[in-house]
Amino acid sequence: MTFIETEEQKELRASVSRLGERFNYIDYVLPKARRGEPLTELWNEAGKLGFLGVNLPEEYGGGGAGIYELALVQEELAAHGAGLLLVVVSPAICGTIIGKYGTEDQKQKWLTGLADGSKIMAFGITEADAGSNSHQIATTARRDGADWLLTGNKIFISGVDQADAVLIVARTEDSKTGKLKPALFIVPTDAENFVKTAMEMDIVEPDHQFMLFLDNVRLPADALVGEADAALMQLFAGLNPERILGAAMAIGVGRYALDAAVDFAKQRTVWKDPIGAHQGISHPLAQIKIELELAKLMMQKAAVLYDSGDDFGAAEAANMAKYAAAEAGIKALDQAIQTHGGAGLTKEYGLASMLGAARIGRVAPVSREMILNFVSQHSLGLPKSY
Repeated sequence: MTFIETEEQKELRASVSRLGERFNYIDYVLPKARRGEPLTELWNEAGKLGFLGVNLPEEYGGGGAGIYELALVQEELAAHGAGLLLVVVSPAICGTIIGKYGTEDQKQKWLTGLADGSKIMAFGITEADAGSNSHQIATTARRDGADWLLTGNKIFISGVDQADAVLIVARTEDSKTGKLKPALFIVPTDAENFVKTAMEMDIVEPDHQFMLFLDNVRLPADALVGEADAALMQLFAGLNPERILGAAMAIGVGRYALDAAVDFAKQRTVWKDPIGAHQGISHPLAQIKIELELAKLMMQKAAVLYDSGDDFGAAEAANMAKYAAAEAGIKALDQAIQTHGGAGLTKEYGLASMLGAARIGRVAPVSREMILNFVSQHSLGLPKSY
């Protein structure tokens, strides 16, 4: 295992960074977010350059690399304030699951589009009455001849308005035990009896959240991904990449905030010296640099473990990386605002508008409390608390 990046990975970082610079936060992302518009131009350009599908198989138009490279793409974009939420969902979760467990027809139909960004697939697992307890998912799938009928509700589903389909996590109707036996279905967003309702969020974000209502949505047999009653491992095949990509986004946001703070601290002069000469300013920023680098190392470890096939090792590292990255990213943004003083709350710098989106990292895609539960139980061997 090594975290020393190859020349190809370094070149990929540089290329993605140039794209992020073109579509940076102040000039592109923030104006779009304030208008509630998706980052379509950035998404299309990233797809055209092959960045969105770096983790997908070459035979379906992807780069043939791994989650490490996709996390690299996300981190570098986010370091310019241009992280793409749907990268976490479409190529990382859905692309990984279909690539591992989909039929040849499903791969041909979806992976090529996910790889170049011409198709987008959202991911629907969260339910209002289940929350973090995925074992309580109530969306059911029952057979009707050769077809499936899906009924249920989902909440906080990202980017449904941009998506061609949603990978819905349901449970088969005869799974009456308390244990989760998920079944995964590709549901087109234009399916009959599939209704999406935008949620009113109080954060400045270009991507919208939706509630989904499925009332006997009829799907053909080939909408099922993998096995109907044996999809737990299929589900987790997508959730580890989700945590790694979430960590990458938080680390990138932290880098963006730290760079902004350092630039300001070098230029802003009070009395006779730049404020960055004072330890009250420099030491907190130095500490944040250390914490971001530590979080990044755990993210890299998680990605290498996942790409090498060590799913359980990757689960521990991915959870830890997501926890550490969220904390470091939020701390970096808060300290960047503090370094700017009153200027940090102005529209000119745009830092305050990032607060709500950065704060998501402590809540989603898995809350820090559930990560601590995981580490307590699986890493420390303590009794299960829930």
